[in-house]
Amino acid sequence: MNQDRRDRLRDAAVAVLAESGGRGLTHRAVDAAAAVPTGTAKNYFPTRDALLRAVAERCVEQYRALAASLAGAGPGPADPQQLVALLAGLLRDVAGPGRPRVLAYLELQTEGTRRPWLAGLLDPIAAADFAAHAHLLRGAGLPAGPEQARALTLALHGAIPHLLSGAPATLAAAGLDDLDRFARGVLAAVCPEEMP
Repeated sequence: MNQDRRDRLRDAAVAVLAESGGRGLTHRAVDAAAAVPTGTAKNYFPTRDALLRAVAERCVEQYRALAASLAGAGPGPADPQQLVALLAGLLRDVAGPGRPRVLAYLELQTEGTRRPWLAGLLDPIAAADFAAHAHLLRGAGLPAGPEQARALTLALHGAIPHLLSGAPATLAAAGLDDLDRFARGVLAAVCPEEMP
């Protein structure tokens, strides 16, 4: 099989899932989004489960690429203010260029409640966030125990649906209308004695 075409179909499937949700993810919709002849997606991914698996694998690859680019950007934040900037930047990515990937991932999580094999594919992404946030806290000179890593991870994960909906009153109520202030507030709640 042609790997470039396969990747094009997987990227199109991510976009379709983000745009149209689980019900809209069909082989025909993927063909149309990828601008390939009808039946192409079905040739590569013969069943709905195969199509969902392809999207999940692509989301995992994209997550790992993002994590690798952050890791390759240097040693990471060396102090709390740098960590605030990094966290705010990650949240901006969720609301901006990373939005389709994150929407598709959330749709897959919902599908995973009915398909345990799918939840198993996605589990490494969420699990890795706890360790990654502990690493970031430690690098910034903040307490990085399991409690702090959990609190930070769950606060950021909880912000994501609100960022994606973009509802102004909700964003303001959650403090997400100023992502730098939000990130600073989360760190102050997670590490109250260390944050100014």
